[in-house]
Amino acid sequence: MENSIVILVVEDEPMIQSVVQEALEEGGFEVEVASSGEQAQKLLAEPQRFRAVLTDINLGRDRMDGWDVGRIARETDPSFPVVYMTGDSAAEWASRGVPNSLLITKPFAPSQVVAAIAQLLNNAAPGATPGA
Repeated sequence: MENSIVILVVEDEPMIQSVVQEALEEGGFEVEVASSGEQAQKLLAEPQRFRAVLTDINLGRDRMDGWDVGRIARETDPSFPVVYMTGDSAAEWASRGVPNSLLITKPFAPSQVVAAIAQLLNNAAPGATPGA
C-alpha cells in the first residue's frame, strides 16, 4: 500500500508478536515484526520506512534491549513515535526511555496498543521542533 502507515513491532515472544500485530492490523496499520534489537536496528536503517516503533523492553538474551531500540529510532528523527511494552521495567522509563514516548505495562488489552500508537502519531505535528 502506497499510503499505509507502517509500524515496527520489536518483540521476542511469538505469542505477543501475534497479538500485537493482529491488533495493529485491525486498527488499519501495516506491521513489520522484528524479534531482536539487532534485527530492529537493521530495519530502522531505512528511516522513512516506518512511522512508529512499538518495542518490548526485555528482548530475551539479546545484547540490545528496547531502550536501545528507542534511542536508535530517534537518531534520524528526534520526534519519532516510540511505545515501550514491559512487564517489569516500568520504573526505569523516566530515566531510560526517550522523551515524549509512551509505556504500556503487560498484561495489556490489544486495544491499548492501537490507542498508544494513534496517540503518538496524532501528537506528532509535521515540522515540530524536536523535544517540544
